[in-house]
Amino acid sequence: MSYRAAIVGVGATSFGKFLDRSIRDLSEEAVRSALADASVNTTDVDRVYFGNAAAGLITGQEMIRGQAALRFSGLAGTPLVNVENACATGSSAFHLAWEAIEAEQIDVAVVVGAEKLSHKDRSVSLSAFAGALDLEEELPSHIGTGSGAVTMDVYAEKTRRYMEISGATVEDFAQVVVKSRKAGRLNPIAQFKTETTVDEVLAQRRISGPLRLPMCSTMSDGAAALVMCSRAYVSQMGRAGPIWVAGSVLVSGFADSSKSICAIRASREVYDRAGVSPQDIQVIELHDAAAPAELMHYENLGLCAPGGGPDLLRSGITGINGEISVNPSGGLLSRGHPLAATGVAQIIELVHQLRGTAGARQREGAKVGLAENNGGQIGGDAAAAGAVVLCR
Repeated sequence: MSYRAAIVGVGATSFGKFLDRSIRDLSEEAVRSALADASVNTTDVDRVYFGNAAAGLITGQEMIRGQAALRFSGLAGTPLVNVENACATGSSAFHLAWEAIEAEQIDVAVVVGAEKLSHKDRSVSLSAFAGALDLEEELPSHIGTGSGAVTMDVYAEKTRRYMEISGATVEDFAQVVVKSRKAGRLNPIAQFKTETTVDEVLAQRRISGPLRLPMCSTMSDGAAALVMCSRAYVSQMGRAGPIWVAGSVLVSGFADSSKSICAIRASREVYDRAGVSPQDIQVIELHDAAAPAELMHYENLGLCAPGGGPDLLRSGITGINGEISVNPSGGLLSRGHPLAATGVAQIIELVHQLRGTAGARQREGAKVGLAENNGGQIGGDAAAAGAVVLCR
């Protein structure tokens, strides 16, 4: 199949808590790295898609977030689109860039996801997450009952229901964390690199319902960037071995709870668009904002039948270099979750896997990868979801 868009450069900062770094500082580092990896000059870039979810609430920077962040990057003056779509911001920015290249409107795009969630007053950071819910809707009674971000209360309620349906246990969720930390130890940019055990995870304090602290993604700072270009530009560069975008999909949640949820619709649509099935995927980066979400997404993405998530995890085939290597980057739980950077970082991990440059976390022989990224909450579903299939 002849694809029209390729990823030729990637770059990211380390993810973590960086009170002394700004979004500008983080963004510049990621963009410099991606452009250098691509061997592309800033003057060759036709458009920038800059993703940020929470700067208006954390730092007060609104309206011109990307222009301010990239003012001294060499990209000033390049047409720039600011993108915000909750935790799906990065994949949304990527999707817009892909559409523009697919439509032959541009040849070279830079996609950036950057976030600074740390603040000297932790309540400022926590309160920002409330904006990912519909504030005009009467919220369920469980929202606000936990000790973390309100999004973890949402996940806690989903987890309770999932345990009843699937037979999943808190030990299964702890095992997801164990797997995640093992991968994070091997990822240079990951926020959490210390391996752990099931017992150690279960000994940690509860955040909400069955969720212990390590089962919840943390507030992170960081930036990720990539360079995407057209097939014609790849030929012009003479670049060997680009990573091709086989398909990209962006969906939103329905008000009607009887409809399929975002993750199911996004994954099925991108499989159709890319001409692949779940059985063709060797490596996956999925949205594990809470540990149980990994098992739920095994099912949402069609990796197993409904209720089969726990057994798939226990089989071991979703581990590093497994038949279906899931979140070899460490995922949101260990790589970290700087909201807007997450979707871009997922794609960057797939690029490394398909290039064969992922080091000790490499899934050998990976040729097709999938990224799935959720954002926000509307009714009983995510507010947005993006899914991308890459191939080499």
